[in-house]
Amino acid sequence: MLRSATKTFLACCASMALVACTMVSAGTASTSNAVVNDGDETTLRPGEQAALSDLGTLRYQRLVNDSRCAPDVQCIWAGDAEVAFEWLPAHGAKQSFSLHTGVEPRSQNLGARRLTLVSLARGAAPAATVRVDPAATP
Repeated sequence: MLRSATKTFLACCASMALVACTMVSAGTASTSNAVVNDGDETTLRPGEQAALSDLGTLRYQRLVNDSRCAPDVQCIWAGDAEVAFEWLPAHGAKQSFSLHTGVEPRSQNLGARRLTLVSLARGAAPAATVRVDPAATP
């Protein structure tokens, strides 16, 4: 009887762990329905996306690399982090690009808009804050 109860308990624990893992992975692949207008900032997590007015959709794909100096350490160089984005214009082919925190490029033209990486949180899947402005005319 005790052995049967233990097996049932372990089966329940395994099922709950599987559900929890599924919920966590679904959370990292979630999408945001934010609409970002000129002059606005928005914060996205990896897998989330935002619409840029009526021009298309920006998707924050992932952290590519992070060599930034830890907050509690004194470093000679502040380091750099690189994050990957994907731009899906309303008309045209999708475009993949990366932005950096410590070196160029920190911004990218997306049609008539300019996207700038304002800040990047710490961690394995950090939130990225970006700002959308009208692109500078030459």
